[in-house]
Amino acid sequence: MTWYTLLVLAVVAERLAELVVARRNTRWSLDRGGTESGRGHYPAMVALHSGLLVGCLAEVRLAERPFTPVLGWTMVAVVVAAQALRWWCIRALGPRWNTRVIVVPGLPRVTGGPYRWMGHPNYVAVAAEGLALPLVHGAWVTALVFTVLNAALMAVRIRCEDRALARLPAVDAPA
Repeated sequence: MTWYTLLVLAVVAERLAELVVARRNTRWSLDRGGTESGRGHYPAMVALHSGLLVGCLAEVRLAERPFTPVLGWTMVAVVVAAQALRWWCIRALGPRWNTRVIVVPGLPRVTGGPYRWMGHPNYVAVAAEGLALPLVHGAWVTALVFTVLNAALMAVRIRCEDRALARLPAVDAPA
């Protein structure tokens, strides 16, 4: 389980790096007149994502979940792909990427990078990671609970984000 703990801790480190980027981008957006939407669901999102990371380790340890190589290594590949997609989103949005919903008035909606093919690719990465990370080591209860709760949260979050983005001009922007 030591290597799995290191994998989860690597995801924790990645999430902390995201928060550093998000804090910098929040300042950038607010300095340009950005407005935040959806503050009410943000604490639930933080709790859910924190619970995922704790749940991965707790379930594997307490329920003595085994590592099944075919499933485990496949899920490691999904986790890595999810991280790559997430950072592609961060790069495509540049200083507009955030863990919060902050829209800067007058800036066009980004339609490059992964946004060329889907409206909310970061949430695809979140869903994939939330399913795959626990399943790397057989933590199926954590995977199931996160997936169900995340689907409910994303229904709220995507509606909020779509309403906020609808205020942006519909022109192509460099990504």
